[in-house]
Amino acid sequence: MPGVLPEGEPVPADGSLPATATRAVGARGFGVYVHVPFCASRCGYCDFNTYTADELGGGASREAYADQVLAELALAGRVLGDAPPPRVDTVFVGGGTPTLLPADDLARILDGIDRTWGLAADAEVTTEANPESVTPESLKSLRAAGYTRISLGMQSAAPGVLAILDRRHRAGRATEAAREARDAGFDHVNLDLIYGTPGENAEDFAASLAQVVSAGVDHVSAYALIVEDGTRLAARMRRGELPYPSDDVAADRYLAAEAALGEAGFSWYEVSNWARTPGGQCRHNLLYWTGGHWWGLGPGAHSHVGGVRWWNVKHPSAYAKRLAAAQSPGLAREVLTPRRGAHGGRHAAVAARLRAAARRAGRRGSGRRGPGPGRRAARFGRVRGRPGGAHPARPAAGRRGRARPAALILAVRCRRPAALTPACVVGGRLPRRALSAAGCPDRAPRSGPGRAATSRTRTSSGSGRACPRWPSRRR
Repeated sequence: MPGVLPEGEPVPADGSLPATATRAVGARGFGVYVHVPFCASRCGYCDFNTYTADELGGGASREAYADQVLAELALAGRVLGDAPPPRVDTVFVGGGTPTLLPADDLARILDGIDRTWGLAADAEVTTEANPESVTPESLKSLRAAGYTRISLGMQSAAPGVLAILDRRHRAGRATEAAREARDAGFDHVNLDLIYGTPGENAEDFAASLAQVVSAGVDHVSAYALIVEDGTRLAARMRRGELPYPSDDVAADRYLAAEAALGEAGFSWYEVSNWARTPGGQCRHNLLYWTGGHWWGLGPGAHSHVGGVRWWNVKHPSAYAKRLAAAQSPGLAREVLTPRRGAHGGRHAAVAARLRAAARRAGRRGSGRRGPGPGRRAARFGRVRGRPGGAHPARPAAGRRGRARPAALILAVRCRRPAALTPACVVGGRLPRRALSAAGCPDRAPRSGPGRAATSRTRTSSGSGRACPRWPSRRR
């Protein structure tokens, strides 16, 4: 079941933006995100804004979707007509499973973006894909259309783990598809992994990492399993059929990924991402983190231009209906305002308080001096290259009064990078008392609106939580 969109003020029917928002469009980079909300089946852990054929209902179809996206793109061109971006630096087609659309439709969408605003000569153009949704022929067609990067959802090399996650592809197909993408001429190939799935052991994850490295990709994303309300996986855990993910296991997997990928020549550059070279880093994702501008096309897509952030209606039928009436599909928006010390002292102060709070929590939680899991986290889970104040990971107190490595604390910009309000991002789960001691502005739990744009972590004990501004897996 897809999450709930946040609240905000209404978007004008013509999609117009305040004059202040269009004064410097693209000054910090400009990207386009295209959301393709179709899936052949729903994975048990997924609460993204996606729909199977049975869930679509009337008024929406894959066959008409490319034309609807082009209609929204035409509206976007009119909105930015007097102040267009100098170029489009990045395009990211996500979902859902974009490659359920014919390659010709994905080519038409990319051509429409180029005709509207112009692609930069070195533009990064990414599409996501499931391994079973591509063939050597379709990959060659996508590459010929101008797609330069592909991100494949592998998740695991273990058949049992794929079954628990309700993945449809067979073990080994993802690495085959990665090699096919390389053979088709893609400049950059990413494989996604999910770790911490119930039933996954250390050997399973090590085998997944080994297959990723042997596939010859230049980028790897590895995400801790998040159990979202309303999913089949959450229901199975409530019934006791599966255990909830373990914080300590997730932290150990993260450190195992860093060790294995680092040894293979990958460098960690963003919370869940590693690349072989700086050129292999996902520029579109970095555009989000650094407060660039982007226009999101498709149902539920989010956009940010010049301090205005807005999001589209969620259901494909509602999206199609609005565009058929020549209206903006935007549901709501918020206008961002600077806050005191946004880019300077306040960010550093929050980071410093987080570090101090984590150290205090670690001292209270551990009575031993040996190299326990918390010390291993501090030694191996170091955070490098973070914008705005990187620092080593520190242990925090966990259940049963011992230090745990799950609190990998990252001082980075928040999920709302253009909000000009730096916020702490907690990788793993930090106990509430440490959040309070750090003076975190987001320490209060959030529920209801905002789920679609956040990733909230649920633990079996309820003792920890992720920052509500933690970036979700897509974008």
